[in-house]
Amino acid sequence: MTGVLAALGAAMAWTGASALWRSLSGRVTAIRLNAMKNGLASLLFLPVLLTLPHNTEVHAVLLLLISGLIGIAAGDSFYLGALRRLGTRRTLTVEASGPVLASIAGVLVMGDSLAVKNGLGALLVSSAVVLIAMQAKETSQVERGGSAADFGIGLLLALTAVVCGLSGAFLARHVLISSDLTPLQTASIRLLGGWLGLLPFLKGIWRQTKLKQREQWKLVIATVVGTNGGILLQQVVLQTMPVGEGVTLMATAPVMALCVGRMEGDPIQLSGVAAAGLALAGVACTSL
Repeated sequence: MTGVLAALGAAMAWTGASALWRSLSGRVTAIRLNAMKNGLASLLFLPVLLTLPHNTEVHAVLLLLISGLIGIAAGDSFYLGALRRLGTRRTLTVEASGPVLASIAGVLVMGDSLAVKNGLGALLVSSAVVLIAMQAKETSQVERGGSAADFGIGLLLALTAVVCGLSGAFLARHVLISSDLTPLQTASIRLLGGWLGLLPFLKGIWRQTKLKQREQWKLVIATVVGTNGGILLQQVVLQTMPVGEGVTLMATAPVMALCVGRMEGDPIQLSGVAAAGLALAGVACTSL
C-alpha cells in the first residue's frame, strides 16, 4: 500500500509541476530550465548528502550518479522540450508508454515477475499513446500555434525522455535493493548526478534568463513539488514495488492532467477522455 500511495502522489506532483514548467518554457530553453531546477533541488537536498554514512559503497554512489545523469540531466531535458511542443496532457500521456517498456525490461533485466493482469494493465496504459497521437492529427495546428513537424519533434523528445527515465530508474532500483541506502539518500545522489551533468549550462544562467519574481516563485514551487517531492516518492516506489507495476501506477498522470489541459487552452476531446480511461483501467489491473 505504501508503494501505491507513493506512486499516485508522484503522479500528482509531476502533473502540477509540469504545468508550471510549461508556463516557463517560453522564457528559457529546456536544458537551461532543467539546470536551474536541478540546481535548486540539489541545494535543498544538500543536508542529506552531507550526512551520508562514511561506509557508503562507492560503487552504489557511482551507479546513482550515472542514473541521475541519464534519467534527470538528459531525460528531464528531453521531457521539458516535449512539454513546450505537446503541452502538459499530451506529454504526460506519451510518457505513459513507459509501463510496457518497464515491464518487459523488468522481466528480462531485473528478474521481476509479471502476472497476466499486470501485463494487461501496462498494455492498456500504453494504448493511450496511440489515441493521443490520433487526437493530435485531429487538432488544428493553427489553433495550437505549431506545425506537424514541431509535433513530431515533441513526440520524439517525449519518447526519448521515457527511455532515459527508465534507464535511470533501473539503475536506481538496483542500488535500492542491493544496498542499505534509503530512498531519500538515493534521490539526493541522483539529483547531484543530474546537476553535475548540467553544470556547463549554469554559468550566468540567472543573469541571462531574467525571470520575473512571479516566474521565479513558479520555478521554486515546481522544483520543490515535482523534483524534490516527486523523485523522493519515486524512490519509495522503486524500493517497494517491481519497476513495471510502479511505473504503471505513476503513469496515472495523464488522468490528472485532463483539467490542466483545459487551463492551457487544450480542449478535452473524446479520444483524450478515452486515453485517460485506458490509463485508469491499466492502473486498476496493476494495483487491484
